[in-house]
Amino acid sequence: MNVFCKTLLASALATATLASAHAADPLTVYGKLNITAQSNDVKGDSETTIQSNASRFGVKGSFELSSSLEAFYTIEYEVDTGDDDKDNFKARNQFVGLRGDFGSIAVGRNDTQLKQSQGKVDLFNDMSGDIKNLFKGENRLAQTATYITPSFSGFKFGVTYAASGDSDQFEQDGYSLAAMYGDKGLKKSPIYASIAYDSDVKGYEVARATVQGKIAGFKLGAMYQQEEKVYEVVDEDGSDVVNPFDGDSYTGYLLSASYTIDAIVLKTQYQDMENKGDSWSVGADYKLGKPTKLIAFYTNRSYENVENDDKFLGLGIEHKF
Repeated sequence: MNVFCKTLLASALATATLASAHAADPLTVYGKLNITAQSNDVKGDSETTIQSNASRFGVKGSFELSSSLEAFYTIEYEVDTGDDDKDNFKARNQFVGLRGDFGSIAVGRNDTQLKQSQGKVDLFNDMSGDIKNLFKGENRLAQTATYITPSFSGFKFGVTYAASGDSDQFEQDGYSLAAMYGDKGLKKSPIYASIAYDSDVKGYEVARATVQGKIAGFKLGAMYQQEEKVYEVVDEDGSDVVNPFDGDSYTGYLLSASYTIDAIVLKTQYQDMENKGDSWSVGADYKLGKPTKLIAFYTNRSYENVENDDKFLGLGIEHKF
């Protein structure tokens, strides 16, 4: 992001903040800084880093158009504090939409419904043990339209349309569907469950089932996934050509568990994907206050036909605002 864009963003935020004080359009400025000091051993090479883990800055808000219709929006950027390049902004979810008794519809850059369906089962999300390292389907696409139904006795259904004009879509329209039950945070319900399916999304078809629940002080989660590559880019005579890919289907699973003792959350996770590898992580969070916690973790990831495991040891801090 160049200086002009940064200045324009800052001016827009200031203007919107002043306007929101006088209109029924509340604007929320929010973000998260997650920074860890890590020892990383990748492919046999070791290094120490002080790195940002999906730190972000955003604004969101809504406006009541009538008693039954509301407009809403989100503009969010990732901020990579560990990047040597000072232009360290990267687009995350950026969309506008309408919601009412019919549910909600949003258009713009957004996470797919399959990605959102995971809830909070990934206990090392955004860290070195994130499930995206072994599972396909963790997609955020630039050209999407998403519809989510109202809740029916705890059930919600959603669909994301990915336009063929998106450069990640191999000139194919794609669809991501999900059926979800319960509360992702497990605060309003003791269980969360979902099933989801990607059709021609970023060159893959993916089926995923997720469940997480609270039992005797534990939070236990599981995920099953089946994925198949359906499109690829091949180079013929110096030109990029999109070809259908008649490949094999692979299956994987994930198990996670956490236990809270006062201000400490102990957590562990294991993940395996056929023909790719497996990963296990252990860690602990220590809550200093509602927005702030200390982080410690260790992740070991093993890939098929690769001699050395990747190892990550990290200590850090996360603050939300």
